[in-house]
Amino acid sequence: MKHKKFDLIIDKKVSSFRKTIEVDPDKSTSIRFFLIGSISQKISFGKNILESQDVRSCIKCLKKLGVKIFKRKNIYSVYGKGLGSLSAKKNINLNFGNSGTLARLIIGILSTTPNVTATVKGDHSLNKRSMESVVKLMSNFGADFYPKEKFFFPLKLISSNMPIGIKYNAGVSAQLKSAVILAGLNSNGNTEIIEHHRSRDHTENMLLKNKKAIKIKNKKRKIITIFGKNNLNPINLLVPGDPSSAAFFVALTLLKKNSKIRIKNVGLNPTRIGFYDLLKKHGAKIKFKNLKKENNETKGDIIAEYCKLKPIQSAKKYYVNSTDEYPILFVIAAMTKGISSFKGIKDLANKESNRIREMQNILKQIGVKSFAMKNGLKIYGKGLIDAKKKIITVPNLGDHRICMSAFVLAALTGAKTKIKNFETVFTSSPSFLKIMKKLNAKYQIQ
Repeated sequence: MKHKKFDLIIDKKVSSFRKTIEVDPDKSTSIRFFLIGSISQKISFGKNILESQDVRSCIKCLKKLGVKIFKRKNIYSVYGKGLGSLSAKKNINLNFGNSGTLARLIIGILSTTPNVTATVKGDHSLNKRSMESVVKLMSNFGADFYPKEKFFFPLKLISSNMPIGIKYNAGVSAQLKSAVILAGLNSNGNTEIIEHHRSRDHTENMLLKNKKAIKIKNKKRKIITIFGKNNLNPINLLVPGDPSSAAFFVALTLLKKNSKIRIKNVGLNPTRIGFYDLLKKHGAKIKFKNLKKENNETKGDIIAEYCKLKPIQSAKKYYVNSTDEYPILFVIAAMTKGISSFKGIKDLANKESNRIREMQNILKQIGVKSFAMKNGLKIYGKGLIDAKKKIITVPNLGDHRICMSAFVLAALTGAKTKIKNFETVFTSSPSFLKIMKKLNAKYQIQ
């Protein structure tokens, strides 16, 4: 179901709040549940699945590939077809919508699934994002992509009928690492992944019970070995709240006087909490409570309250575990007096939009200066300013994180703000506006 296009107007400051909320389920985990469930044996069950546009795109693609998926009450059932068994009608069209995660991971699966010829594409925003890395990686497994030397969707994918495992030195991208893992599962021989920077590990965690298919060594570096052609056990999963969605409500709380929030049942996987660790280091009042582990994943409650923050000094190492949260970190930096510095962030230019440039444009509209370097950004924070006489306009970027960050900025400063095509937020956080209303924020839909 596609949401109607709409613009959002915000022209009033948010008032203080003290609330307990729950955020939308985790998108990364929800998408991986369907993808891995579809290539596992028997029936996999998922509870509290995120029902966003990106996840719907995933379900739609899998159904086109012959996977039976049903929902009864709050439980999804995925009837696994087993490794290498997804079936595609000749020249099938697969549309990934706005989801880079879905695009890279399902290309990983399809590249080593025999007899697949498919046209793969996304929406206007995804079609502008380079797929060079995943195309080159899957070519190593024997898959072909046409036109040759073209790295933007739409592309024609022809799978390998005799895929061979590869050795891969992983960078900061969890999506590329996951694509290699998923491709390796149906390849001949072993696939070895050497991880130099610890990126989000939901894919490995979901597969860990399959000891014949995956082995992980954690020494100086993390080494993941995938043993190809071993059947996968079905999954039984309860998806926690999304820590990336929670970040926007935490940011609003930290910057709004006399405010406090408790966010229940959030996924607190150590590879996903860079945003929180970074802010705690700079004086943020953030605590994790009620921690427990389920399906190799940590979850718990986040408690945050208003406090005075120091300017943020973010080293390159934080990027890998807080990639999605940089736009809202830039807002926090702008609202904190002093110079904040962010290093190692060049990959933000290849997200749903160029997130460095677009956030600079937004901050400039309320008089906050910033300076972009080759692989970093400096923001000259003014503290919490009253910007009632300022106007912020956010064009149609197709970028949910930019829209959410601009909302928080507008609610804190009172700047008259128009955010075009705000419906893009529903790709990851369908409850965003409902929760903001609960936190006393005011807005108008246009």
